[in-house]
Amino acid sequence: MESIEIAPFRDLCTDCGVSRTAQPKRCATACQFIQPNYPKFETLAHGRERATEHSDEVFFGPYLEMFRARLKEPLKGAQWTGIITRLCEVLLEQGVVEAVITMSSDPDDRWKPVPVIVTRPEDMAQCRGMKMGYAPIIQYLEQAKDLGYKKVAMVGIPCQVYAARALEQEFGFEKLLIIGSPCSDNTTTEHFHQFLGLLSEKPETISYLEFRADYHVEIRFENGQKQEIPFLKLPLSNLPADFFPTTCKTCVDYVNSLSDITVGYMAGTGEQWIIIRNEKGKGLASLLAAELVLEPLSSAGNRLSPVKGFMRNVELAAGGLPLQRMPNFLRGIFAWVMPRFGPRGLEFAKARIEMKAIESIIHLRNTAPHKIKNMVPGHIWKLVQAYGLRVSSDEIKESREST
Repeated sequence: MESIEIAPFRDLCTDCGVSRTAQPKRCATACQFIQPNYPKFETLAHGRERATEHSDEVFFGPYLEMFRARLKEPLKGAQWTGIITRLCEVLLEQGVVEAVITMSSDPDDRWKPVPVIVTRPEDMAQCRGMKMGYAPIIQYLEQAKDLGYKKVAMVGIPCQVYAARALEQEFGFEKLLIIGSPCSDNTTTEHFHQFLGLLSEKPETISYLEFRADYHVEIRFENGQKQEIPFLKLPLSNLPADFFPTTCKTCVDYVNSLSDITVGYMAGTGEQWIIIRNEKGKGLASLLAAELVLEPLSSAGNRLSPVKGFMRNVELAAGGLPLQRMPNFLRGIFAWVMPRFGPRGLEFAKARIEMKAIESIIHLRNTAPHKIKNMVPGHIWKLVQAYGLRVSSDEIKESREST
């Protein structure tokens, strides 16, 4: 099914699809960027809120287990080894669900996401690989309900998953399984093409791009050539100021804490990272037990200095000043040092989550300070206090406790 509705304008909107449903005013209660209630939906999804004292859940949300993971037989054309794609195939093969709501690629643009309702395992092949852009997947979740599907799975990024949880009881599926991926910032597909143009003289031939936990971006080309670019050598300072929208600069759920199972890369040290969050997630992981290699997560390095450096740059950018650029002769040195001595594994994941928390608060203070008390949940303040960011009396709801 194709979306024909035009989404009404919403401030701080990622077009998750709620505004395209039969009741677009549900944005007021279903949007991650209006008045999110993570304790409520963590309890709905996992049976409890995250632990915020002496627990890694303050970073990663509620979970039962976490692993470094890969498929024994990687899927051709998939991102990493293709765990999410294979899991959806198995769900359909075994009849656990009748449909999977996920993203395919626009036939004219491999990078542009298009929501689809998949009912045949073999059709999951069209959904492999990374996409960049906005896509109204919640509208398709509603369409799946209208089409009579009772048992469905959905694959989504955090803002989409939050909306799905907010509407879960209203949709009333007999079974709803949510497979999430952490969101390493989003942008429009058009902006992403600008980025590709900075990486290659022939961006149209790039067939694969991945930000890896070893501080490199891996690029693959249609002719089979591969290229690895250190993060520090990426032309990020050449991107327009609005490359990442305010929504992504103020996202407080980088790690997709409301999904049943989260599959990403940040703590995977070169492989994928699986977070099993609840009993549904445990059941999903068990479906692939014979096909997965699971290993304990590792942690190394110290995140404090890199996070502080990131914070200084965010403060400059939010204040309208140009980002500090590292001298070229130092970039090669740091590009060698960071994969070997910088934060790795769980420490890398914690660094990225703290960076996002810091970025969210600083940008909201500069662009929409009146929204902070509604948009920033209590656990975010716990993440940033080590870096000198403190909540003020007008930045927290009376019903919330100050940290």
